[in-house]
Amino acid sequence: MESHDLEVEDLREVLEVVSDKVPALLRGLRDVLYSKESAENMAESVGTFYKRLVESGIPKEDALEMARGYMINLRDIMGKKGINIGDFTRHHHDDEEEDEN
Repeated sequence: MESHDLEVEDLREVLEVVSDKVPALLRGLRDVLYSKESAENMAESVGTFYKRLVESGIPKEDALEMARGYMINLRDIMGKKGINIGDFTRHHHDDEEEDEN
């Protein structure tokens, strides 16, 4: 076998592993970020943040707006990068369609 053939075979093996492992990794990340436990922790954090703002004299309306800003949605952040951890294949397909137009 030539050196070039070995490189192609190595690349093929790497791509097979990546195509197998990356989707599972992304699903696992999504499950960690959007689990019931994560939601409870985020709610507690945001609630504590809001409560402390009000206790320190910030008007409730302003504190609510600040708490909303504090609770940044990771899905929105990732979406701006073209990654949607809820459906990570959709954006890649959408990008291909945009390139065609």
